This record gives sequence, structure tokens and C-alpha cells, in this order.
Amino acid sequence: MSTPTSTPRRPRRDALENRAEILTAATDLIARDPHASIDAIARSAGLSRRALYGHFDDRDTLVRAVIAVGAQRFNAIALTIDDTDARVALARLASRLWREAAHVQVAASIALDEAHVHDTADALAPVRRRVAEIVRAGQNDGTLRTDVAAPTLARLVEETARAVITRMDASSPEARSIAVRAVLSIAGLSWTESAALLDRHPSLLDDEA
Repeated sequence: MSTPTSTPRRPRRDALENRAEILTAATDLIARDPHASIDAIARSAGLSRRALYGHFDDRDTLVRAVIAVGAQRFNAIALTIDDTDARVALARLASRLWREAAHVQVAASIALDEAHVHDTADALAPVRRRVAEIVRAGQNDGTLRTDVAAPTLARLVEETARAVITRMDASSPEARSIAVRAVLSIAGLSWTESAALLDRHPSLLDDEA
């Protein structure tokens, strides 16, 4: 006689919404303070500490979930970059990442916390590989600087983009343009070359860039 198998219960809609609210609150708070407390995150999400612990066992589990959400966004963006011109590819990647400024900021903040630096590095491996591929292609065809090795230049591009995005007011109308130009500059373009590139490809700074 067979016994009926139980079907796993789907989370209730309000439970899914509460989890999403917690992740959003954690992203916003940790972007400003990498040591934001569980109590502060729960209050920002409009929930009790006990309710938060119903979704995440502890703060480390929550932080890892925040890292995973941001990394999924970054890695998905990196996969959409298929421009054959390395300069355009870097500009487009920087522009699209700008739309995820909150997640970039939280990744930068978490990266400063040694307890999670390896989690952040592992989660962002795909986007880092894409940056390295773009840089290597640009060096091979002479469109990007060749005075430093490709891995070093890729890291400089990454650090420049993160520094600009985390230190600028995302509401500024010039913020995205400055972030893109900073990336192009570290990659070897002069300010006039960057301006000319953006003039030729105005879509790079559009909301749908």
C-alpha cells in the first residue's frame, strides 16, 4: 500500500513580500553602513526582529542573500554586453551597472568587511571574467591601453567603476556620464576621445543603454 507523498507548501504571498522587503531594506542600509544591525534592517522593512529571523537564520545568512541578489543582477548585465568594440562594451557595461547603483554600493560596502570579501569575490566572478575578456580584446586590437597587463587593467577598471558609483549622488543628472567617462579614462581614452565616443553612441547614456 503506497503512502501519499506530500507536496511542499508554497510560501504565502505575504511571506514572499516580507522577504523581498527585508532584502531591499538590507541593501539600502548596508550600502550606507556595512555594519547595519539586524534591528535597524527589521525596522526599515517594517517588521519585527522575530519576523526577520523567520526568513534568515542570522545576519550572515541575510548578508549572503543580499550579495547573491546583487551578483545575479551584475552577472546578468555582463552577459548582455556583446559589442565588438571594447571601448563601447566597457561604456555600456558601466552605464548599465549604474542603474544598479544601490547594489553596487552594497557590494562595495560588504567588500570592506573581511568576513564577506570572499563571498563577494566568488559571486561576482562572471562579471569579472567579462570585464577581463573585454579588456583583453581591446588590448589585442589596440583600442585600449597596453602599458599594463590585461588582468591588472581589468582590476583597475573594476575599482574605478566601483569608486565612482559609490561616491557619487545617483540622482545627479551627470552621474552616469561621469562614471562611464571614468571607466574609459582608466582604460586609456583621453577625455576628448571619450566625448567623441559618447557622441557617436548616444544610446550608451540612455535609460535603456
